[in-house]
Amino acid sequence: MYKKRIVIFLSVFMATLLNSMAQSATPDSMEVKTSPYLLLDRGLQYRVTKSINSMYNFDFPTAEHDFAVIGYQYPDHPLPDFLMALSYWWRIEVDVTNEKYDRVFLGYLERAIEKAEVLFDEDETNKEAAFFLAAGYGFQGRLMAERKSWTKSAWAGKNALKYMELSRGEEEFNPELLLGDALFNYFSVWIPENYPLLRPVMALFPKGSKQLGLQQLEQVAENAFYTRIEAMYFLFRLYASEEKKPYEALRISEYLHSKFPNNPYFHRSYARHLYTVGRWTESVNQSREILQRIDAGQEGYESNSGRYAAFYIAQYEDRIGNRSEAKRYYLKTLSYGEESESQESGYYLHSLVELGKISLEENKKDLAKEYFKKVKKYAKRKHPAHQAARDFIKKNKL
Repeated sequence: MYKKRIVIFLSVFMATLLNSMAQSATPDSMEVKTSPYLLLDRGLQYRVTKSINSMYNFDFPTAEHDFAVIGYQYPDHPLPDFLMALSYWWRIEVDVTNEKYDRVFLGYLERAIEKAEVLFDEDETNKEAAFFLAAGYGFQGRLMAERKSWTKSAWAGKNALKYMELSRGEEEFNPELLLGDALFNYFSVWIPENYPLLRPVMALFPKGSKQLGLQQLEQVAENAFYTRIEAMYFLFRLYASEEKKPYEALRISEYLHSKFPNNPYFHRSYARHLYTVGRWTESVNQSREILQRIDAGQEGYESNSGRYAAFYIAQYEDRIGNRSEAKRYYLKTLSYGEESESQESGYYLHSLVELGKISLEENKKDLAKEYFKKVKKYAKRKHPAHQAARDFIKKNKL
């Protein structure tokens, strides 16, 4: 178990360091020097930016058409295949438990890695080739960790680290590499703080600084050309879960949703952060829109997002005393949770508890008992929902 934990967290850690972009650019205010690297071609940078914006907004046909044109123009370069892989990664990101895009995603990554290897074999000082190899193996490692393929994940993470170091030293790449440095600084401290068993392993890495990591992420989010959105993605997640700064998380997620209104991940994150800071009515409005988009079959809107949205509406209806509507949306939360096989998630478990309480109010003790038994089935014993279910069963002699 200890070995598995090391592999999981090191693999995810290394992949996270590289989970930005293989596209490199500089802000408009910086001078762009002549470079042999395709990534530093100013005209291509602007074309790729437009396409990536389409990708973030879940307009995959537009984005992938542009990526295919770049592939036609540069058939031997890893960039087009990497961009196509990235497009499928965002499909996966919406619900990482869904494996239907894995094969296509890994296929594009493998082609990008193969082309980068050819460039690297021709010239081992090629920073661009090393950069693509680092990013390609990083993404492989992250997906393999999600799929619990520990050996493959560890191997990919090791390769990612190797090529990440080789990609350093090119001044024009610094804006993109800063994102990796920022994540390294933060997580090299966070991991041993939260997982003491990994401290001996993390001692092998340079010492980081969480505060510096956050400052660097803010710098990338404010100034970078391509990687600013990826930096914002990590920032709002860290502010929400680790730094306990919900208003900062809301600020960023509100911007991302306004810029990419059709991105379901940003949409549900915005609804979540509104809910967290107590802006209930706005959260409910966003949540109802999410459910409408699911019903309409809009790209990327699926049961995982529905589980979030239905729970926020249920909580609001419960709060204002509308128990019948609360019950309806708690049941929707269960339905979406079962569809996405997320029975161990907090929203699913708390919905079971609330439905059990409502059933007791309706004098339906047998039904209440069934809900509480489900909580005990899916929740770990130390989970608050498990404790609540035990208490209700004991108190009401179910």
